[in-house]
Amino acid sequence: MQVLRDRLLAGPDGPGGLDLATREPDPRFTLANERTFLAWARTALGFIAAGVALHALDSGEQEALRGIASMAAVIGGAALAVAAWMRWLAVERSLRRGRPLPFPFLGIGLLGLVVALTVLALVLAVAG
Repeated sequence: MQVLRDRLLAGPDGPGGLDLATREPDPRFTLANERTFLAWARTALGFIAAGVALHALDSGEQEALRGIASMAAVIGGAALAVAAWMRWLAVERSLRRGRPLPFPFLGIGLLGLVVALTVLALVLAVAG
């Protein structure tokens, strides 16, 4: 398990393991990074659950649009889960190398997903 952790944290510029320039960060920052990852994971699960619930609705109207909205929510939730893990990894690398934290692109992506699903929900409400 330690070898896997070392390889993941090495990143693309590492020689296959943690280079000697890395240091163990303050546990409070590592745990805060983990809590943030878990919050993003809960959000991703919420999107997936919303997509499944939207698909389970049997209104009989706007079937295609409802299917598109439910697929967008499920795929967006899955993408958000992957992006959350990638963000956790990037922040962990930055903490260990003493570098600035990466820009939070994840929030911008989530905003786009929420706006798109809101527009689809409004179209469903007006058309239904």
